[in-house]
Amino acid sequence: MTAPSVLDPGRDVVVIGLGFGDEGKGATVDWLCAQGDVASVVRFNGGAQAAHNVVADGVHHTFRQFGSGTLARTPTYLASTMLVEPILLAQEAETLARLGVSDPLSLLTVHPDALLTTPVHAAANRTREDARGAGRHGSCGLGIGETTWYDLATRAGVRAGQLLENFVAPSAAADLAVRVRDCLDERALTRKLDALAAFYRPLLETGVHSHPEVARLVEVYTEFGRAIRIADERHLAAVPDGERLVFEGAQGVLLDELRGLHPFTTWTRTTPTHARTIGRAIGRNAGVLGVLRTYQTRHGAGPLAGEDDDLLRRRPERHNDTGVYQGQWRVGPLDPVAVRYAVEVSHGVDGLSLTHLDLTTGADYVSGYRYGGHLVDRLPGGSSLDHQQRLANVVAGSEVTLAALPDEPAAVVDAVSRVIGAPVLLTADGPDRKNRSASTR
Repeated sequence: MTAPSVLDPGRDVVVIGLGFGDEGKGATVDWLCAQGDVASVVRFNGGAQAAHNVVADGVHHTFRQFGSGTLARTPTYLASTMLVEPILLAQEAETLARLGVSDPLSLLTVHPDALLTTPVHAAANRTREDARGAGRHGSCGLGIGETTWYDLATRAGVRAGQLLENFVAPSAAADLAVRVRDCLDERALTRKLDALAAFYRPLLETGVHSHPEVARLVEVYTEFGRAIRIADERHLAAVPDGERLVFEGAQGVLLDELRGLHPFTTWTRTTPTHARTIGRAIGRNAGVLGVLRTYQTRHGAGPLAGEDDDLLRRRPERHNDTGVYQGQWRVGPLDPVAVRYAVEVSHGVDGLSLTHLDLTTGADYVSGYRYGGHLVDRLPGGSSLDHQQRLANVVAGSEVTLAALPDEPAAVVDAVSRVIGAPVLLTADGPDRKNRSASTR
């Protein structure tokens, strides 16, 4: 009898990246949705900074907030733990319509408690990043971290000049953060946006970034509230028997705000934590599919074991480039030490999706780190940011030992499964949906 698989029809699945992002999560979600039994894609972390590239029958789209199953006409649910940027979401809907997706907003449902990312947050984010100069930790410049921090700051009632989570409050908090539900209440929306703009005014006056007038934002957001369906998790509980949910993670586990390599991390949980919480709330139990490339990538600052400029030249990148705030696109050999750590802090995965199998000829992988005179083949989990900082120091300060990957793709699949300790269930040897297939090994 064949053992159950996370790819089995009707099985809910959480798709996470086991690196620093850009592993191929979007294309994996698209393939799953194209199988025809997915009721909804659930976005459960991050926000408009996601860049999930999908190519389906030659049609390319970079998904930001819509679920990556949209080209397969699969609905999207943005959970309460998702950060929603209505202006960029409307622009994405227009792009999807031009690609042939009829009425994209009709496929979208949003939780009323999801935080709103606004141009005020983005301007504050960029102003802070400009001030850091060469000391940047990495950012997409879209206000994602600022959205989360402002919510923390308002609930804590910060005072002007107070330090909270390494950010200094530019003024005293006067109201709570803006959420999707506020788009249905113009009075509350106006009050909260006025407080948000006033809170950041002293910071923005030190830089060059600005934002639209509050009155214009109120107009845009009330229109957004009328255009979308707003519902809590009970919307997902109504999924019929035989259909499944695909939970689409953003970024990668090594960037997780609590388990990533600090301080080069994000302000969101990139492990399956939020997805599992949502599943329990609606009585569903999802398996976990971890996505990784046959080599390691990173966008911007932070440790990358075995970083190799020559490998960068030999691994042309179709859909990623250097960003003004995000920083340089970087690559290195596959790093099972870091990937096994990502699996561990995710409390395990049920299988792997291995992408870029067409780029393995002559490739190596990291078999261990040499740090402080010792060979390190495991990064231990911990429970503090100090611990995460020490892990970052190990990865950044180590010399790596390398071993060769096989040239033959089937042997690469076996090798990756062995060194990671999980079965490879899905492979890709190109960017298009047609280049993906369930592994038969």
